Amino acid sequence: MIKAVLFDLDGTLLNRDESVKHFIETQYDRLIEQLNHIPKETFTSRFIHLDQRGYVWKDKVYKQLVDEFHMTTITSEQLLADYLNKFKNSCVPFPNLILMLEQLINSGIVLGMITNGYGQFQMDNVRALGIEKYFDTIIVSEWEGMKKPDPQIFHRALNKLNLVANECVFIGDHPENDVKAARNVGMKAVWKKDFQWDNVEADAIVQDLLELPIIIEGWR
Repeated sequence: MIKAVLFDLDGTLLNRDESVKHFIETQYDRLIEQLNHIPKETFTSRFIHLDQRGYVWKDKVYKQLVDEFHMTTITSEQLLADYLNKFKNSCVPFPNLILMLEQLINSGIVLGMITNGYGQFQMDNVRALGIEKYFDTIIVSEWEGMKKPDPQIFHRALNKLNLVANECVFIGDHPENDVKAARNVGMKAVWKKDFQWDNVEADAIVQDLLELPIIIEGWR
């Protein structure tokens, strides 16, 4: 019997690609006096390339940008601080996020989250999406001292929910860190389709979040 659904955050609930695009454009506008020797499109496209969809932390990204564009009136540390403080204002959810969460809760499903990343930064983004109240547990890798695909981070979530693996479904966009890792601990796994990968082996695949409650109901 499925009793809980656990979620990844970035690329699953948070449309990170759109959020990053919005953030870096607004950062450029905010810091135009320090950045106006760089064309806006050049600055934004280079940031997005170096970011590697979030898999390169921003201290390295900004150091590279400062070096490449010969910035002298702003430091990489100042750019990073701006990112940490302001990114939450650019968070874009995937369509139907709140409706999907409410449908699951109304059907008696317990919700949890396991996300890799820095603790306060990820919680700021969760709160910016307005979804913290829906979750019984939110686990962030920095605070746990471990990250997906380590099976222990999944077991920690199960312990907090007082459930066993075969009572839970995990949904995420990453084939290894989310789908394969969840299946390895005995959960059913749903892949949130992402253009970066093809032919991901999962128990189900969704493009729109509203497909998820239908799948869960079928498994129950």
